Amino acid sequence: MSVRNLLAALRPPSVRRGWVWWLPLIAVALDVLAEVLVRGREPVSFMLVAVPPLAAATRGPRGTALSAVVCLGLQMWMAARRPGHFDEQHHIAMYIATFLIGIAGVALSWQRERTRQHLIRANSVAEAMQRALLRPVPRRLGPVHAAGFYEAGEGGTLVGGDLYDVCETPFGVRAIIGDVRGKGLGAVQTVAAVLGSFRVSAHEWRSLSSLADRLELSIARNSPAADEGDPELFVTALVLEFPPDANEVRIVDRGHPSPLVIGPQGARRLITAPGLPLGLGKLAADGDDTTVHPLGPGEVLVVYTDGVSEARDADGVFYPVLERLTERFRGEQPPRPDAVVSFVRTDSERWSARSDNDDRAVLALSLNGTPPHRCAGSTATARTGRPAAPGH
Repeated sequence: MSVRNLLAALRPPSVRRGWVWWLPLIAVALDVLAEVLVRGREPVSFMLVAVPPLAAATRGPRGTALSAVVCLGLQMWMAARRPGHFDEQHHIAMYIATFLIGIAGVALSWQRERTRQHLIRANSVAEAMQRALLRPVPRRLGPVHAAGFYEAGEGGTLVGGDLYDVCETPFGVRAIIGDVRGKGLGAVQTVAAVLGSFRVSAHEWRSLSSLADRLELSIARNSPAADEGDPELFVTALVLEFPPDANEVRIVDRGHPSPLVIGPQGARRLITAPGLPLGLGKLAADGDDTTVHPLGPGEVLVVYTDGVSEARDADGVFYPVLERLTERFRGEQPPRPDAVVSFVRTDSERWSARSDNDDRAVLALSLNGTPPHRCAGSTATARTGRPAAPGH
């Protein structure tokens, strides 16, 4: 929820003027109408006692105090219309009750306004922190065009247990997409640990496998779940690299759904070397698990989290990402990344017939431009995992 939407939702009803805002005025109007119809033969002014609490729920302290004064004046006017009733004992008690309820209403209104302002400030800070954690995907970084979509499964939040980021480094454009096991604050803290490490380490480590190992280390050091000794903490992730001198993508797969590539013949799935998820890497042998795939002109690489692929229809069938992308883009001109992301977002929402409250994230990336000449058949090899100064 954005700050603008939050302010609209928390704005005093006196500003929004919904049906609740009109209740005090309706109550006063009905009471005055009843007084005119019965012509003072029946005491109907007692109903005005309920107006100040209604005003306290929709107006500020000044508006609530004004409503109490108006109601008190109307009660006195209605009592004066009946001879001998103005200073009658029951009417005096009603005046006192209206006055006291008015004071209580003003106090309640003040407290409500104070709580509302505090909530606005707290949510504004929370939103700013979440937006700093999960930054918008730039439309272009170097030779790479990019688009992304993220939706947290838990209502009222911007960040859940999924993560992604794209950045331009001395080694090319690098990207990550991942899914933290679990939900709630612990998952968000793990997301923060992984993204924080990626944004620093992506500029320092030449080898993509070494970069993934560094992310593994960040979980062990910084994740609160790791501090608690959670043996099931892990993050499935794909770490991608688009070298500046080649039309290709390098991939390290840590237990995440493998990428798709959309081309003239539709969508195809890339073969990766799946490893253990981040957080479980100490159980695996060391080694380079980077795979390299060429990308044709205009081809779009698509990566996503299981919130997309595990969306189910009314029959319990999972959303077929590969088939739906092939059906939509086969035989067409190379699509734009933002068009691909928009299609996956809307199509998976239409497919899903259940509210699983799972996070969803999609990244689409494509290369633009012609790389320097390279010998046919040459392949990229992973370099040493030793930290390197930028540009080396």
